[in-house]
Amino acid sequence: MAVVKQGDRVKVHYVGTFDDGNEFDSSTGGSPLEFTMGEQQVIPGFENAIEGMAVEDKKQVRIEAADAYGEYDDEQVAIVERSMLPAEVELEVGMQLEAETEDGVPFVVTIAKIDGDQVTLDGNHPMAGKTLNFSLHLVEIFT
Repeated sequence: MAVVKQGDRVKVHYVGTFDDGNEFDSSTGGSPLEFTMGEQQVIPGFENAIEGMAVEDKKQVRIEAADAYGEYDDEQVAIVERSMLPAEVELEVGMQLEAETEDGVPFVVTIAKIDGDQVTLDGNHPMAGKTLNFSLHLVEIFT
């Protein structure tokens, strides 16, 4: 029986939950997630969990933050003056904005707090620092 290995294209149904049981994502009722092993299209822990599975295998996995979206990094949080942001944009907590590094590389920040003329921007992925749980069902392997 064929098992998933690096380079295979796979289709996987999944349900993702946090430790408290709240669901954050699912392919239930839709198409399975399709990706190629080894191409970093999904978080490392998800890919590692799929490797070695056979079609119709099911499993439960727990993925620590380091193998998901990384640990939360306080150094990716900055407080800026409102005047540094586009005046035409009505800012709201939770809103995501695109910024650029000094080298011109784009990245996304989330507005974490608005306090008068000061805006706190968070460059961490919204799920950084979180442990993720997945219920996996391998549907198909394309070798």
